[in-house]
Amino acid sequence: MSINLPPLSSGSQTPLQPQTWNNQSSSKVIESKTIVYGSEVMKNLMKVIERVAPSNANILVLGESGTGKELLAHAIHEKSSRANKPFVAINCGALQESLLESELFGHEKGSFTGAINKKTGLAEIANGGSLFLDEIGELTPGIQAKLLRFIQEGELYRVGGKEPIRVDIRLISATNRKLEADVAQGRFREDLYYRINTIAIKTPALRQRKEDIPLLINHFLSSGSHAFLGRGRQVSEDALKLMVNYDWPGNIRELQNICERLQILSDGHTIMVNDIPENIRNPQTRIHMDEYDPSLALHELEKRFILKSLHHFNGNKTQAANALGITIKTLYNKLHEYGEFDKFAVYPKGEI
Repeated sequence: MSINLPPLSSGSQTPLQPQTWNNQSSSKVIESKTIVYGSEVMKNLMKVIERVAPSNANILVLGESGTGKELLAHAIHEKSSRANKPFVAINCGALQESLLESELFGHEKGSFTGAINKKTGLAEIANGGSLFLDEIGELTPGIQAKLLRFIQEGELYRVGGKEPIRVDIRLISATNRKLEADVAQGRFREDLYYRINTIAIKTPALRQRKEDIPLLINHFLSSGSHAFLGRGRQVSEDALKLMVNYDWPGNIRELQNICERLQILSDGHTIMVNDIPENIRNPQTRIHMDEYDPSLALHELEKRFILKSLHHFNGNKTQAANALGITIKTLYNKLHEYGEFDKFAVYPKGEI
């Protein structure tokens, strides 16, 4: 038996109807910035966004990786008086300190080796609009100090520059870390924490809004970049049940990745149980260490094991880091060290 999504009701006889938010008129949905939902927890969250967006307060978006924190930041920007100004995003965890400072604040020509031209930083580009700092909990102490000064004074210095540059931005930050614990342990500046945390918004994990899963699957299968293949347009009842019951540790990002994979690899129009990846059908499956190989150095063994975990979880860095017992920042650093960052850096982004 197969079903056309979304058929799943939420304790009633009426199928749950999706609501969407998009950054233009309601008649034209921009797929890359669509928020699909029908659950009460998401309805309440969108009400909070409607209330806080018109202010200029700094917003801290909390939540696990893959829950759509950047899309919520977009929603806040688009519902604010800054909507016609730039929205600029930067991933603080993906860049090393020296590169991050240059990306964020810019640099002057000749300020360091390789600085052959002047560079305008993203904070300056965002002038008048919103600056979104993703994974802000991964900032090093040096960048934290410079960011605090920027927020307090409303001005920045390019790397190698001596003249302050006035910038007017609305700061929206996001993290999957417990920043209060980081503050208590001295890893994150307390004064910076209170500066970025005027209003905190918590994004729910996908396992906390399971009634949205059929809506999201329908959205990804019908509007994804592989819809033209004509495969995987329906999901069998048993396959959908597996997907709804799965806890999705990688959240919406993981779900989108799986939907794309299913659409490419499905044999026919309907996605069946056997099409579902093994780690979703049997989530108890764990990574097992290879037999000891005396010819392998510890560094090479670590590299192989980390890359194997990423392949096991279909490139989902959050799941791989959790399984390995390391932070996402450490995983980023390891991938840079192995020269494998570009291979795993691009993850399907977009909808929640």
